[in-house]
Amino acid sequence: MTNQMFPADRRSFAKQLGLASAGIAAFFAAAEKGMAAITDVDIVQFALNLEYLEAEFYTVARTGKTIDSMGIGIDGTGPTGPTTGGQKVTFIENSTLAMSADQIGADERAHVALLRKTLQSLGIQPVAKPMINLNALGTGFESQEAFIALARAFEDVGVSAYGGAAPLIQDKTILGVAARILATEAEHTGNLRLHAALYQAQTKALDAVDMPPLPTGMKYISVDSNGLTAVRTPGQVLNIVYGGQVNAVSGGFFPMGVNGGINMSSAAATATS
Repeated sequence: MTNQMFPADRRSFAKQLGLASAGIAAFFAAAEKGMAAITDVDIVQFALNLEYLEAEFYTVARTGKTIDSMGIGIDGTGPTGPTTGGQKVTFIENSTLAMSADQIGADERAHVALLRKTLQSLGIQPVAKPMINLNALGTGFESQEAFIALARAFEDVGVSAYGGAAPLIQDKTILGVAARILATEAEHTGNLRLHAALYQAQTKALDAVDMPPLPTGMKYISVDSNGLTAVRTPGQVLNIVYGGQVNAVSGGFFPMGVNGGINMSSAAATATS
């Protein structure tokens, strides 16, 4: 029987877009393998973990404070822990970068609040903010350029995470919210990729599907020949935030792992062409 989430016509459509390579086949296979155990709630909870990380990063970088001190809820199910590492970054105040960082930080805090509210409206307790180590890479806070490099990585991964989760979401209301968050994250990454070029901030590829911005890479906008951004399965996203570990349940930015049903990393994403 054809899987309802990944019908034959969707596979055909993928082929028409030139996406039927080993990479996209692996993506759909990984999604299909886990979909029986993955619910829409699991996906929202997974996204909430990532939004906690992004919100903490921007808030610490701009204010030296954590999100709970800004009135953002962090309690819930699963083990919680402090956010450690990081520091207030010295910015050129009133610069486009400083103002962008402030707005993006506000957006990420709003995303945390929105996902928590969405879950609560369904009668579901949100996952608690897990322990977060912002110094996982030993960089990101020592200069504006280091901030740009780490922020760009977070945003590009966020875009790919929402894009990868979309085929797994069945509820159209939740899908609609996820699509709008994805659009916001895409605006964030476009902003930061341009700042990377303007500030000559050196970056590095996160995996085989990542497209670093200038001056390291060659593209201002991270899309392929079809004008599409990369997508990553939840496991591939966790591979990055756990520090490149396979089949891991903790590491990197999440020393004790993420909360919720989606918590194990897979192998890193591979090139689709």
